[in-house]
Amino acid sequence: MPLDLLFLPPEHSDVGTQRCRLGPAVMDDLGLRLGSPVLVTLPGRVSCLCTAWPRPDLADAYLQLDPTCSSPNLHPRELHGLRLRAECLRALKCQSVKRLRVTALVHSSEYKRRTSAQAVGALAAELLRGLYVHEKHLVNVSHAGTPIHFLQVDSVNSGSHKVGRVTSETRLDVVSVQTVETHQRWAREGSAVPLGGLEEVQATLKEMVTLPLRYPNSTQRVGVATGHGALLVGPPGVGKTQLVRSVARDVQAALVMVSGPVVVGSRPGESEENLRAAFTRASEAARDEPCVLFIDEIDALCPKRSSSTGTPENRLVAQLLTLMDGISSDDRFVIIGATNRPDALDPALRRPGRFDREIVVGVPTLQQRYRVLQCVCRSIPLDPSVDLNSIAEMTSGYVGADLSALSREAALQAILHSTQDGAGDCGQSGVEDDKVRMEHFVKALRLVPPSCLRSSVGVAEFKPVSWEQIGGLEEVKNKLRQSVEWPMKFPEALVRVGVCRARGVLLYGPPGCAKTTLVKAAASSSHCSFLTLSGAELYSPYVGDSERALAQLFHQARACSPSIVFLDEIDSLVGCRDDRGSCRGSSVQAQVLSVLLNELDGVGFKPAERRETGQSEGYKGRTRRDRRMQLQELCNQDVMIVAATNRPDMLDSALLRPGRFDHIIYVPPPDLQARLAILQLHTEKMPMSSDVCLEDLAVQTDLFSGADLENLCKEAALLALHEEGMSVSTVQQKHFQKVLQNFQPSISSQQLLQYQQLFRCSCS
Repeated sequence: MPLDLLFLPPEHSDVGTQRCRLGPAVMDDLGLRLGSPVLVTLPGRVSCLCTAWPRPDLADAYLQLDPTCSSPNLHPRELHGLRLRAECLRALKCQSVKRLRVTALVHSSEYKRRTSAQAVGALAAELLRGLYVHEKHLVNVSHAGTPIHFLQVDSVNSGSHKVGRVTSETRLDVVSVQTVETHQRWAREGSAVPLGGLEEVQATLKEMVTLPLRYPNSTQRVGVATGHGALLVGPPGVGKTQLVRSVARDVQAALVMVSGPVVVGSRPGESEENLRAAFTRASEAARDEPCVLFIDEIDALCPKRSSSTGTPENRLVAQLLTLMDGISSDDRFVIIGATNRPDALDPALRRPGRFDREIVVGVPTLQQRYRVLQCVCRSIPLDPSVDLNSIAEMTSGYVGADLSALSREAALQAILHSTQDGAGDCGQSGVEDDKVRMEHFVKALRLVPPSCLRSSVGVAEFKPVSWEQIGGLEEVKNKLRQSVEWPMKFPEALVRVGVCRARGVLLYGPPGCAKTTLVKAAASSSHCSFLTLSGAELYSPYVGDSERALAQLFHQARACSPSIVFLDEIDSLVGCRDDRGSCRGSSVQAQVLSVLLNELDGVGFKPAERRETGQSEGYKGRTRRDRRMQLQELCNQDVMIVAATNRPDMLDSALLRPGRFDHIIYVPPPDLQARLAILQLHTEKMPMSSDVCLEDLAVQTDLFSGADLENLCKEAALLALHEEGMSVSTVQQKHFQKVLQNFQPSISSQQLLQYQQLFRCSCS
């Protein structure tokens, strides 16, 4: 038996007969008889089902086959001259097919519209009779000269038998009738791209689209009128357009896309004409196959008519309303709109009967970010040190486009690192041999910020601060860890003991005692979004702008949760109301205080700000990592509000009750041990002589705040440069003593007594 066989074109008389011409020696070795079914496996994971017939010239080194029943991606012209090992031929034992489900591919859409499914099924059964069929193969029947050109085998029988012979007793069901052009288009587009984190939203949209497109008769029998419109709401970059493309591909529907610049014209009436043309294209496409009409950025086309600047926008809105109302239940197309500004849409579009359902595609949660990272990194060579779970925790507020850019930037950092090490494209190791490590993702995080926080209210950039960079204040650190870190790092423990995270934390104490630095350290260790607002950013000369800015800050924080909203010097932001209910400062402060109280109580929450996970009912039977990530989402859905003030007596009493500011923490001035730790911290990189005694300095700096001690070290170093010259090598004890002679602490004994009295009152 020869090792390989040379493919030759089939004889003209064998076209459509499903015959495979073999030499007698090959047939004997395979145990094939005349007309026995044989499966030929070809390179590229394709196969062809044929029947064995001897060659007229009895040559064993050649193979001729008719690819009537073969894999859909098999191209017969690519087989000519191909050499194939004889081991790729396998004899089959086939039985008669009892039930067969096929998809008929016709050449003319007119034939598809005017011919019933029963007539197509009868013709398909006649064409397949006597042929061997294989599941998921494509049967070419174009040689018969009928309107049906191909028959795609969807399923053969219902058991493990996937191959069989079609007889007159075979029950044949036509699943659907498609045109060859439509089938080729779906084959070119290939399989759907996995959408990490969008599975639940995709299932909801797919269910809404499938009913009117695939089962119109079933819904009419039960007397239900299915909706023909859906509105996708979500910030930019979450994957709304990609989601619509994926759903249209899954349901095998034609996609007609409409965008604002294409519709809006310069001539009067041109915009309405373009919109009518888009609906006409969708209606014509729906005659051959189901169709999805996608209107992207619909808020730009149909703004509120009450706030529009002219009549062209009003006419365009009215035209869209008329076209949507003209869709009947017999039309097999649905309309999907996408917007990131749903409140800017005309209210007439958002009623049932037009856009029946609004689907929120919000900022991804922790688990959804993890699944997005798995999808965007599937083609990137990752080092074992890369922990996608940790990256998901550090990317709070990132949308799908941000995570894709993050992975791309990490890969570029790996390439730059390899080229700097001398391993170029022509090197021995090569850039392609290098893997993306965790350090590359850390560098990429500094270069790719979350898009939802760009140019938004309250965004603040600060250098990450660790707890070790803050000297002393161990008790305050522990309380902040309990309030901020524990719900994020140990959610299982909090759920087990039935404890909910604190809604707000208030830090008060003398100026310069590291209240702001403590908040930065808590935000850095928790890997959450950090938003802050000052009085200069909040207050505006225009009526209502201050309240709107504060509400927008909390709206942004909830969308990017887990997040910390830091209100520094809160006494200057909201003030305190008197017995009559008016604010001592101004009426604007009273209105801002009212907004803050509502946000603290959760009254300002909108369900459309977050994407639900649908997994909050239970977490048993899942892995420990999944349970931890789910509990992190459950415990950290709300916003943590941290405020700082050095005038707690100026705050309104309504802010200080439990449920708003649950933890009120006093940040005292540093004691002796804390002052020593702060001095050691700030002199760590300072060259000091042997006579410098930090213990004595700590004793002499009673009532000094942390900022005073830091300034003391700086002034001593500058004094050493001034007295000894620029070539000085060490800072001596006398420099510290000279600075202390003219240095006064920023905290007085009277102030400290007032804070201590307030601390006792808050503890009692």
